[in-house]
Amino acid sequence: PLLKQAGYTTAMIGKWHLGWDWPIPAERSKLFKQVTPNANEPTNEQRAVWRQVFEQPIPGGPSTRGFDLYFGTDVPNWPPYCFIENDHTVGIPSDYLAPDRLKKNQASKQGPALTDWKLEPILPTLGDRASRFIAGANQSTSPYLIYIPLTAPHTPLSVNDQWKGKSGLGLYGDFVMETDAIVGQVLDAIDQSGQSDNTFVLFTSDNGCAPYVGVEELEKNGHFPSGPLRGYKADAWEGGHRVPFIVRWPGVVSPATVCEHLVHQADLIATIAEVLDVELPADAGEDSFSLVSLLGGGSHPIRENSISCSIRGVPSLRQGQWKYIAAPGSGGWGTGGDQSQPLQLYNLANDLDESENLASAEPERLFEMQAKLEKLITAGRSNPGPPQNNDVPVRRYPADAGEPATK
Repeated sequence: PLLKQAGYTTAMIGKWHLGWDWPIPAERSKLFKQVTPNANEPTNEQRAVWRQVFEQPIPGGPSTRGFDLYFGTDVPNWPPYCFIENDHTVGIPSDYLAPDRLKKNQASKQGPALTDWKLEPILPTLGDRASRFIAGANQSTSPYLIYIPLTAPHTPLSVNDQWKGKSGLGLYGDFVMETDAIVGQVLDAIDQSGQSDNTFVLFTSDNGCAPYVGVEELEKNGHFPSGPLRGYKADAWEGGHRVPFIVRWPGVVSPATVCEHLVHQADLIATIAEVLDVELPADAGEDSFSLVSLLGGGSHPIRENSISCSIRGVPSLRQGQWKYIAAPGSGGWGTGGDQSQPLQLYNLANDLDESENLASAEPERLFEMQAKLEKLITAGRSNPGPPQNNDVPVRRYPADAGEPATK
């Protein structure tokens, strides 16, 4: 809404993955979700309820959350297997997905699919649609925002033939190369539009590499997706959530420069507000700090700390070079790590791989960071402003695994 109110055309092309309010009749919900085991095709009754749902507009998606245009998929490895444009499916899914597309690291679940739906065209189709939007936007006098959450390199690892074997690191490596080419296609479209000098581009990701995409094969071949970081997607360790944050903004960001200060993706809303010279309401952007000064080469940190969270709800607090994790282990899908120590404290300045837990050696530092985390949770925000309610209940840990220790 910030950019729409400022006259921008807003588009989203890619994976939504935030849920839709599918118009499923309550009395037919079970039938809609049902999958007949070992059946080659759905029943006529299933097809009828699918048609009833997919012929209707779908509320609760991007079109009702500030985007003028949307094209993409809900989640590429889950049904419905089809594209969605604005608030309608593109076609009516009426078949099951072909069984050979339900292998490991391909589609995850059977369900409504377009006849002969294939996974490989998804990524290039998104690249083409994004490029077409950029070319068309160049013909308008209105500025634009385009948000492109690609479906790759998330599963399904649906690599197109021309990319198979290119990396020498298996399907995942090939898929990363194909994804890189799509990013290049989008950048080329911006350059060809003649607006590259006037366009802010941000490349980032939602999490670290997933452990189930063939990590063992990658590491065996000398490639470590998390680099020096410990852990993978879903973990509270750095490999779970430390991601690229690459900006191209001609005239503001000097090329080939690196910022060493702590930033967070939540900082985008305050950054946009400052660029537009608008003031955010007290209950918006409660954890956001503007990046404008850092993007311009400033040397003063914009934030004191940041909170991250594992997939199981384990919070961690980063403050300067220190990091506190409010539970033992990864907090993710695995059970790695020393389970005998209920809390974790690391000095990332000299222990980026989080191998030396200093919780016992630094009790005062541990207490300070526990207390700070509790203060931020209680305030419901980390930037200046009146206290806010947290959007979801915050998980608290047992006294021996999360409450501030006594000095």
